[in-house]
Amino acid sequence: MLRVLVPARLRKAVRSWFDSRYISIADHRQDIRDALWEVQTLRREVTTLQAEVQRLRKAATAPVPAPKADQDTRRLAEETAKAMEGVLQNEVLIWQAIDELRGERQPCA
Repeated sequence: MLRVLVPARLRKAVRSWFDSRYISIADHRQDIRDALWEVQTLRREVTTLQAEVQRLRKAATAPVPAPKADQDTRRLAEETAKAMEGVLQNEVLIWQAIDELRGERQPCA
């Protein structure tokens, strides 16, 4: 190995350039600890989600009767739709009668 005298400013510049490009061992170890902690947290969340999926699958297989409120809501929606259809048909009849009256009442020229 050959040693060469290098000015202090150049040596300092090269070292700061290397330090800025590479991570220190302590920072690297901390990053590994943080990543491990994240993996463990995600593992716990996945386990919780798997248990929730199993619970939902079991609940989905059992037939669930429709609550009375849902039945009443559907019945009321159907009755409202029928009533609105009647109102719209009556409105059409009224406008047809108005058009007929306008046609009969032509101004004399």
